[in-house]
Amino acid sequence: MIILSVDYGRVRTGIAVCDKNEVIASPAAVIKETRQEVLAEKIALLCKEKHAQQIVLGLPKNMDGSEGESACNVRGFAELLRETTALEVVLRDERCTTVTAHSYLNITDTRGKKRKEVVDAVAAVIILEDYLNFRRNQR
Repeated sequence: MIILSVDYGRVRTGIAVCDKNEVIASPAAVIKETRQEVLAEKIALLCKEKHAQQIVLGLPKNMDGSEGESACNVRGFAELLRETTALEVVLRDERCTTVTAHSYLNITDTRGKKRKEVVDAVAAVIILEDYLNFRRNQR
């Protein structure tokens, strides 16, 4: 199944997608949009373009596992995505994904403007890889 993952951000949202065999997660886009309705429409277009059958949306939990204002915003956005795309939207804990993405970019020596442009897509890849590992372990 082709799965699209979303690292939601107030300004930039990272998108990643996997192949139909659920083996490889790749960065797909970074969408710069602050209006949730417009963002949901852009994600819906990407889902159609990539033939996605499911969406995984990163849920920003606090380090103690509790949910704050950001998690509430993401839960609301998840509902909007469900309505806009008619796809199943799975919420996945995204704690530390941006930190891990920055670590990966440090290893590849990605700096400056290029780093800012790709960090959200890399975080979306990490969310998707985590979800794919979870699915493999459930089988």
